[in-house]
Amino acid sequence: MIQVKINKAGWEYDIHSLVKAFYPEETVKVLTPESVEKKSAEEPAQVFTITVDETQITIKPEDGTLWTLGTADIERTAPAFKNEFKKFLYRSLSVYTGKKLPWGNLTGIRPTKIAMTMLEEGKEEAEVAAFFKQEHYVSREKTELAIDIAKREKAILSQITHDGYSLYIGIPFCPTTCLYCSFTSYPIAAFRERVETYIDCLIREMQETARICKDKVLDTVYIGGGTPTTLEAEQLDRLIRNLKEIFDFSTVKEFTVEAGRADSITREKLEVLKKYGVTRISVNPQTMHDKTLQLIGRRHTVRQAVDAYHMARELGFDNINMDIILGLPGEDEADVAETIRQIEALSPDSLTVHSLAIKRASRLRRYMDEHQVFSIHNTDETMEIAAEGARALSMQPYYLYRQKNMSGNFENVGYARDGKYGIYNILIMEELQTIVALGAGSITKRVFPDGRIERCDNVKDVALYIEKIDEMIERKKKLFAEE
Repeated sequence: MIQVKINKAGWEYDIHSLVKAFYPEETVKVLTPESVEKKSAEEPAQVFTITVDETQITIKPEDGTLWTLGTADIERTAPAFKNEFKKFLYRSLSVYTGKKLPWGNLTGIRPTKIAMTMLEEGKEEAEVAAFFKQEHYVSREKTELAIDIAKREKAILSQITHDGYSLYIGIPFCPTTCLYCSFTSYPIAAFRERVETYIDCLIREMQETARICKDKVLDTVYIGGGTPTTLEAEQLDRLIRNLKEIFDFSTVKEFTVEAGRADSITREKLEVLKKYGVTRISVNPQTMHDKTLQLIGRRHTVRQAVDAYHMARELGFDNINMDIILGLPGEDEADVAETIRQIEALSPDSLTVHSLAIKRASRLRRYMDEHQVFSIHNTDETMEIAAEGARALSMQPYYLYRQKNMSGNFENVGYARDGKYGIYNILIMEELQTIVALGAGSITKRVFPDGRIERCDNVKDVALYIEKIDEMIERKKKLFAEE
């Protein structure tokens, strides 16, 4: 365990994120004078003490090393002062550990948003690159990736009006819960009797949402989860039939359904998606190794994933995404190379490469603790193997985001062929357009003309969502009544 003690509150998130990035195998605790420290049998392997006063900031590890930053010339506004502190903390930890992080001291999940904003302000690429290097210590490779994606996003979003909106519909059911998953999802077997009622509530929420947004242009629709194809073919049919009757799809540029797991995909379900004009689907193997699939609880084989992919092609789907995860337990560079080799042979239209994030709420965290697995293997080489595979498939990176506790301090990157980019993925990351979200656990984000963002959440629990559907609808009405 790494323990950080600081005499100032308000910086805990950034301290935790940076220290955790340098010490990925350790639990990190950040304590302020207001913290209530819980007793723990685990003794800290290292303690850092940070002191902030009127003239300086000091960082002191237990071994007596001392770093000092004079603050007399630093602007005292909160953002500027905190950023200088983050730079100082990064430099100190980098010297102390002998490490440099790919994304430097950036702790947010949307680094491309920084590049996008600067380019829209008229900054030259060289200025953007200098900012990433000087202000955040980002590596040259990651800086180039962020700028490349930002330029591509800017071109793709030029066809989207900021005063339009996108629609997300959440299906929070899965065949089983994957080892690494911390999303709200429910095993379909235990909730089968509630599914029809859940769809009834979704349809009610659709009807009210259509009234709320009747004067807005609908740009993209995304049905995600969970795993939407855990629904039976008849249920999918009822859901999408009502969706297309309630909303005007004449302006929709992209209609995505996460088909997701191979053990939920059937020909009948794919035929329903095709019948209603779904333009983009995902068939997500995560890995092309049966042993790993079994370990992470996917409950399907590589063969099933390949068969599901071929079935979708036979039915005429011409925009198929595949997801993979780097850093899965027990996998190394050779395993990743084999996964990429098999995906190249299938030739999907887009490939989303995730770096495993170890969430506290996931079973993976417990698995690692129980099996004394102290780290996950993800490296520059595995990231490059995936990137090379995408290039071999004539794909380019088009969106990127990061998560807390991500293996190797890397990122998630979406690659796609020209014309096959997932527009919704860019919109949800860049927060440039209102996303109206329906279903249990979904979050609506309204983007106002001045750039301000207001949110309203739907409750996560399926039973509670069904019980409180009127309240969920009222939350949306209230959000969109605000000027």
